[in-house]
Amino acid sequence: MSLCERLDDDVKRALKEGNALKVSVLRMVLSPVKTLQIEKNIKILDDDGVIQILQRHVKQHRESIEQFDKGGRQDLVNKEKAELKILEEYLPKQLTEEELMAIVKTAVAETGAVTKSDTGKVMKAVMEKAKGKADGKTINRLVGQLLK
Repeated sequence: MSLCERLDDDVKRALKEGNALKVSVLRMVLSPVKTLQIEKNIKILDDDGVIQILQRHVKQHRESIEQFDKGGRQDLVNKEKAELKILEEYLPKQLTEEELMAIVKTAVAETGAVTKSDTGKVMKAVMEKAKGKADGKTINRLVGQLLK
C-alpha cells in the first residue's frame, strides 16, 4: 500500500472514530497531494512526493512551535506539537546524528569538499542519500562543522 493510499484510509478511519484533530491534519496533507496529482495528471503520487509534502508540513510546524513558544502562546504550542506528532507517524524513521555524520563524511570525501564554499555540493550528495530520513537544517549544521 502506498503512502498516499494509507493517508486516505487513515482519514476514513479517523472520521469513523471521531478524531477531529487527525482528520484535520491528514486533510491538510492530502490537499497538496491531490493538487499535485491533478497537475501531473497521475492517479497516485509516489511515496517520495508525499514524503516531501510531509517534510514541508513538519518543518512549518517546528517553526510555528518555536515562534509560539517565543510569544508565550502555550496553547498554540501544544496544538502544533499534537499535529506534528501525527505528521511524524507517516515519515520514514529518521537517521540519528551519528548515522547522518557518517553520510556527511562520506559525501565530503566523495565530492572533495574542503571549504564552506563547497557546502552546496556536499548538501546535494547528502540529501540524495538521506532522502526523507533527515532534516535539511541538521544536515547543513553537520556539513558546516566539517567544512571550514
